[in-house]
Amino acid sequence: MEIAPLHSWDVDTAEARALQTSLAARVNVSTPLGPWETIAAADVSYNKYSEWLYAAVIVVRAGTFEVVERVGVVGKATFPYIPGLLSFREAPVVLEAFRKLKTRPDVVLCDGQGTAHPRRLGLACHLGLWLDLPTIGCAKSLLCGKYDEPGPDRGDRSPLVDRGEVVGAVVRTRLRVSPVYVSPGHRCDLESAVAVTLATSIKYRLPVPARLAHEYVNAIRRAADEDRTLPL
Repeated sequence: MEIAPLHSWDVDTAEARALQTSLAARVNVSTPLGPWETIAAADVSYNKYSEWLYAAVIVVRAGTFEVVERVGVVGKATFPYIPGLLSFREAPVVLEAFRKLKTRPDVVLCDGQGTAHPRRLGLACHLGLWLDLPTIGCAKSLLCGKYDEPGPDRGDRSPLVDRGEVVGAVVRTRLRVSPVYVSPGHRCDLESAVAVTLATSIKYRLPVPARLAHEYVNAIRRAADEDRTLPL
């Protein structure tokens, strides 16, 4: 994939926060997602205190989840681990993986936040702007906001509200299993983000593409730890 540069990654923490505020104004979360046939999922893995990051992107077909393409990248982190600024640590290596893709997916699912972020620019928003693709954040944990616990059934949801603004939805993807935190990233509204999450969460709590990306990136990390050939 060809990816046009959006900004420099050589920033300090104050500059990163200011950049998030500036970029958030460019995020589009009002447009419903159109028909989609392929979906990509991105994930990042690393060992605690290690400077090495492992990123994977998997593209699958809607409905069947047949793997169309997968790529992995290993790189060094250039930004510290700071909650709320994780995209500055993780996005560069994820973008490098996307550059290796031959397939341009219709939508991208991120293991992280979209607009459910204190400055409304989580990883899904940041990647969406760089890729100019519809993106969705599907996180396993809460970063900001408050909500009422959704009902116990699959599909039950409640609004995630931060400072009076609905920034996402807390969605039950499986009966009586902990919900996930869904928010739009870019070129996708909240209803579409929830619909895609439920359509791809068939058997488990997390969407199938996200599970596949998670398994693949961890296989890459384990192979590197054991000094074996990376399964790229």
